[in-house]
Amino acid sequence: MVGAHLVAAGELIETDPEAAYAHAEAAKRRAARLSIAREALAETAYAAGHFDVALTEFRALRRMTGSPDYLAVLADCERALGRPDAALRLVREGEQTVKDPSLLVELRIVQAGARADAGQRAEALRLLSAEIESPRGVVPKPAQARLRYAYAALLLEQGDQAAAEEWFSAAARIDPEGTDALDRLDELNGVVLITDFEDEDEVDEEEADEPTTEPDPLDLPSEEDDIAAVLREIDQDQDPTEGSAS
Repeated sequence: MVGAHLVAAGELIETDPEAAYAHAEAAKRRAARLSIAREALAETAYAAGHFDVALTEFRALRRMTGSPDYLAVLADCERALGRPDAALRLVREGEQTVKDPSLLVELRIVQAGARADAGQRAEALRLLSAEIESPRGVVPKPAQARLRYAYAALLLEQGDQAAAEEWFSAAARIDPEGTDALDRLDELNGVVLITDFEDEDEVDEEEADEPTTEPDPLDLPSEEDDIAAVLREIDQDQDPTEGSAS
């Protein structure tokens, strides 16, 4: 049951964060001492914008694992809750303990955001520019793209659209799928993509005249039915011969 909820949360976090959060909550209720359940709740709460819950769960994970890798996301939760000073304290702590270049970039992005929240926009731009020019270690492309995206977004907030477009383009060139930089460029250039070509007025008369019936609530699948279906899919994906003697 816990595994099925976690699978559902992982599948929904990108498309329906609230539903993913609900599944992660159900998993945690059943297995609060499992770090994977706490991590799923933390990540889905963060994705759904429940930053108070995310902060609590990421703190618990840090206590459970002793890892400094959660400092960047903890700082970002503090920032989202309107506490930039607390965010900056966590950033300073992370700079002393975090070694991973990608996480150091995340710390710098959060630091710049906290400075901007405090009205120090020039300092925020300086921090991001310095990180772009002199990165700390070999930075993977996704982190490079996120850094340039953050710089572009801050430039746009400052009203410098031309420079923002340049840096959104840089982010898209480095990692086209890692951010929505291409969408931001389309918005800035006034490009609107129409995906629904069906005219709502041109409805088939037979379909329009067709009587609609409400489903019987007793026929609707329950949560247990949904979970059982997911578990059956997991069982089918496993090799039935796995673990047998050769």
